[in-house]
Amino acid sequence: MAVCRRVQLLLLFMSLSTRFFFTQGAKSQGGVNENLVDNADMGKNPGAPLQDGKLLAAAASQPRRSTGWKLAEEEACREDLTRLCPKHSWNNNLAVLECLQDRKEDTEISTDCNHLLWNYKLNLTTDPKFESVAVEVCKSTINDIKECAAEERGKGYLVSCLVDHRTNITEYQCNQYITKMTSIIFSDYRLICGFMDKCKDDINTLHCGSVNTGEKDVHSQGEVIACLEKGLVSEVEEQTEHYSIKEDCKKAIMRVAELSSDDFHLDRHLYFACRDDRERFCENIAAGEGRIYKCLFNHKFEDTMSGKCREALSTRQKLIAQDYKISYSLAKACKQDLRKYRCSVDTTLPRAREAKLSYLLLCLESAVHRGRTVSGECQGEMLDYRRMLMEDYSLSPEIVLHCRGEIDTHCSGLHHKGRTLHCLMRVSRDKGIMDNLCQKALQTLVQETDPGADYRIDRALNEACESVIQTACKHIRSGDPMILSCLMEHLYTDKMVEDCEHRLLELQYFISRDWKLDPILYRKCQNDAARICHTHGWNETSEFMPPGAVFSCLYRHAYRTEEQGRRLSRDCKTEVQRILHQRALDVKLDPDLQRRCMTDLGKWCSEKTTEPGQELECLQDHLEDLGSDCRDVVGNLTELESEDIQIEALLIRACEPVIQSYCHDMADNQIDTGDLMECLVLNKHQKEMNEKCAVGVTHFQLIQMKDFRFSYKFKMACKEDVLKLCPNIKKKVDVVICLSTTVRNDTLQDVKDQRVSMKCRRQLRVEELEMSEDIRLDPDLYESCRQDIKDHCQNVLFGNAQVIECLKDTKKRLSPRCHQKVFKLQEKEMIDPELDFQLMRVCKQMIRRFCSESDAKNMLQCLKQNKNSELMDPKCKQMITKRQITQNTDYRLNPVLRKACKADIPKFCQPILNKATDDNELEGQVISCLKLKYADQRLSPDCEDQIRVILQESALDYRLDPQLQMQCTEEIPRLCAEEVAAQEQTGQVEECLKVNLFICFTLKLPPNYTPLFLSIDLKTFQPPKMC
Repeated sequence: MAVCRRVQLLLLFMSLSTRFFFTQGAKSQGGVNENLVDNADMGKNPGAPLQDGKLLAAAASQPRRSTGWKLAEEEACREDLTRLCPKHSWNNNLAVLECLQDRKEDTEISTDCNHLLWNYKLNLTTDPKFESVAVEVCKSTINDIKECAAEERGKGYLVSCLVDHRTNITEYQCNQYITKMTSIIFSDYRLICGFMDKCKDDINTLHCGSVNTGEKDVHSQGEVIACLEKGLVSEVEEQTEHYSIKEDCKKAIMRVAELSSDDFHLDRHLYFACRDDRERFCENIAAGEGRIYKCLFNHKFEDTMSGKCREALSTRQKLIAQDYKISYSLAKACKQDLRKYRCSVDTTLPRAREAKLSYLLLCLESAVHRGRTVSGECQGEMLDYRRMLMEDYSLSPEIVLHCRGEIDTHCSGLHHKGRTLHCLMRVSRDKGIMDNLCQKALQTLVQETDPGADYRIDRALNEACESVIQTACKHIRSGDPMILSCLMEHLYTDKMVEDCEHRLLELQYFISRDWKLDPILYRKCQNDAARICHTHGWNETSEFMPPGAVFSCLYRHAYRTEEQGRRLSRDCKTEVQRILHQRALDVKLDPDLQRRCMTDLGKWCSEKTTEPGQELECLQDHLEDLGSDCRDVVGNLTELESEDIQIEALLIRACEPVIQSYCHDMADNQIDTGDLMECLVLNKHQKEMNEKCAVGVTHFQLIQMKDFRFSYKFKMACKEDVLKLCPNIKKKVDVVICLSTTVRNDTLQDVKDQRVSMKCRRQLRVEELEMSEDIRLDPDLYESCRQDIKDHCQNVLFGNAQVIECLKDTKKRLSPRCHQKVFKLQEKEMIDPELDFQLMRVCKQMIRRFCSESDAKNMLQCLKQNKNSELMDPKCKQMITKRQITQNTDYRLNPVLRKACKADIPKFCQPILNKATDDNELEGQVISCLKLKYADQRLSPDCEDQIRVILQESALDYRLDPQLQMQCTEEIPRLCAEEVAAQEQTGQVEECLKVNLFICFTLKLPPNYTPLFLSIDLKTFQPPKMC
């Protein structure tokens, strides 16, 4: 039996691709002499009914005729032959055999003819003269191949040797003879030596058909093997109530499938199931070398593909998934590469594992990713089978087994063209309810198929994104891995279509969970990962550094300084930044973030309340409300963004006009270190700034206020100062107040060695200036005045300090708490005018013209001195006047006066100070007090100079005298409306009041208040009738 098995199974292994008809015309072409076949083909009574194995043996032992015997002459098959086969084939036994056994499915032949044919084939394959025929037709070949010439004759070894060396056979007759015999044997499983013995019990148990002669026609014999193959597939998928096929039969089934890999005619079940489909889709494809199989695989999901053919093709594909050798073209194309990269010699794995298609793909993909050379032919075959696995989830037993529930619940009816896989990906990505084993099976499949290396592997993605690729990514070569990056860059843009967006994010969800699945990242960073993160080969994993943890390791080292230790190479850092930019588009592309923030995303940032791509911003907005794990990871990402704001791809896209006009130098730097965001803040009110960019920049500023670490430049400049002077303070606004208070106190006390470092003081200045632009950047002020803003400034836009200005204008109507905060802000701005955003913005050009050499602290004083210049801008002049009015309401808001009158104020105005509160204006009472002392010439020289200036200015503009305004609130608009409307600051309003309101001043002014203009003789003054 061993000899029989070796002879006949090896005979089938390397069969040729082309079906060859031994017709009479073939003789003229050097075909095999028909007598050679006929003399070894049939017993004396070929048509006798064969009832059991004994008769079969008897028939096989009958003496042979010396002359040629013809099947066409036998009575048992004459009628069928006449009906089904062309007459020119009758003289050739093999042509007749092929005609009858390959007939159409809806035609029948008699039982006697069936038995005659089977007896003919059995005798043909078991007759010792079979080897004699081989010797006859393969003379030259045997002499050329030394191993075959040395084989012992009469035991079948010669034929085995010839089959082993089939690729070296150049003799035409020899090649054709072996090819033809293969097709004969595969028409009936009982002719495959040893198969029946190994699988008899399994055939009976699975009800695949009777092994008794005569109960099945020739068509059913292919069905028996097909039934066993389905049983084997079901066992692999561990379907319910499955039967476990015996190991010997499993090997025999896989061996038969392997031997039929060359020519689809040899898979009898598939041949009959797909005969019409072959004519429809593969008419011009020559048989052999697995070409028909591949052609049919490519058309498997066509609408016109018959269901029975599609089912037969799926079964064969599933067998290929279990043993790659069942694919003739793949085994042949990759044979040398498999040997070269030792993909079949892993002694730690069982043979069944090595033979799996997935193992082959992973081994060879690993070689490709390591930069090794894999032949183009092999890579082409790998691409075909990777695409095949992505198209049909049922070819992956692990997915069938572990994802059955998800498929039934969410993805039923979506089998074609990879739709089921993408449905499962969507369930895993969006719903987060997938069984862990199912997700692992999907992750494994994505690694095996490696669609990140070539998007065309994913048919569903390819079809959905074709239009986007043609428009947005047409500059990239088809199949280039950068296509996926290009698609990600256009996510949420006008060029992206909805279906492509969904398929892309579904795939990227799994690619993002294993850094190796991005081939560009792996190629650029594999050395860094090995050096820093201690990774292994492409298809090797480590429990100490799982695939998802490698990228975290890489990006932690991407932004290190030289002082902080090992850093990434330049190329690797660029790729890490690219991945970070992509992950910022969707929080679910960050495995760590999604895992830790699943609950918070559902609670605060559901799809109903958050726009796509805005989930991270939403989490940042709710930072204080997040769970500790989620808050930590969001905080780390925000801290990273502060160093490299280009990670925020949507923001950078929105700010492109501003960046191109004002910040392109910073954007071109590979190392950002916060410069780009600082530039965007400084240019937030340029005409190129659009609403989206402004909102995004402001949002980031607001987020920065929650933790000083979120401002990279501030953190790096002031980290040591914060630890020393402001420990345990986290919020940025509190840190800024702490540090700025320290700076102010050291300055006022003339401390020689300031406690806050110079680099921190510089950055502190930047932070203070930025905070002055939007009330929301001062959380304490904003919260104190939230209701007042709603009541008095509801229609005023945030930004440009407009809300702050509105609160200043309506200060008398503000709530006590808000009023106090606004007063403190004004006091701070008067001390440091650079923090007065509206003043600096409106008077920007005038400052350049008049005050370019002035110190920042003296900016308002300089503007006041040049206020009446002919070159002064009217809007700036108006703003200066507003600030003067504010200053005259309280001496504390006039730093120059306060300093000049430091001794005079407590000396002459102490009763007023005793009644004052820290946060409310004195409505000019102290200044009025000083005016009286000025008239008495009792002030110090410096204070006298300042009061003189105030008197001169208020004489020209009544608004600069808050006491006058307060006491004459009703009379000024009633009696001097024309003068007020003229808005000429030449003292007209006061002159009007002098003439018309003597009674007003004598009756309503407080006893200690004497306006400077009351220098008239009261005895001779006649008040006007209107008073």
